[in-house]
Amino acid sequence: MPLCRNQAVCPFFQIGMNFKEKVIVVKQCLIVVDYQNDFVTGTLGFPKAMMLERQIAEKIQQYRDRGDDILFTFDTHDDSYLHTQEGRMLPVAHCIRGTDGHDLYGQVRDRFRQEDTCFYKNAFGSSELFDYLRETRYARIELVGVVSNICVISNAVLAKTAQPETPVTVDASCTASHDDRLNEAALDVMAGLQIGIENRVQ
Repeated sequence: MPLCRNQAVCPFFQIGMNFKEKVIVVKQCLIVVDYQNDFVTGTLGFPKAMMLERQIAEKIQQYRDRGDDILFTFDTHDDSYLHTQEGRMLPVAHCIRGTDGHDLYGQVRDRFRQEDTCFYKNAFGSSELFDYLRETRYARIELVGVVSNICVISNAVLAKTAQPETPVTVDASCTASHDDRLNEAALDVMAGLQIGIENRVQ
């Protein structure tokens, strides 16, 4: 699907004898990370993932109502998963393309629109998402989804690397891990990388 540049370009203005293009970025971006059936109620599901459903769905609607962009990442594997390095270290088949486990979960699936940009990744972070963010400037980037200490942190770091001058945040009320200790550690690490952590309960 086409990728939007998401930036407004002002007329040329003069500085001395040089003409330069001034770019004003007005849109924000929400990245929904891997909120798929297999991570909620499927083979790698956990109770706290299910508890995120309403908050993530409401946040998607808030962004949509403002006319901002919503991006989705999909953990995506095939039948050879168990023979990959990840599969040998985590021998639980999940998010196999074409299965119900690969689909978005619940109200988040209901909020999905065909015009939303999707990234299908076979690793924790999405190189295509990184490339997209290098070319598409945003005023602010926010991430939600699962799992906080694996794919959320991986893609948050990629977003911050792609746009180091853009505020990148993670909503702690919209992410979780099967292990609370790892969730808190991931939030700490992201905060140390100057990724904003919002709605964190201490």
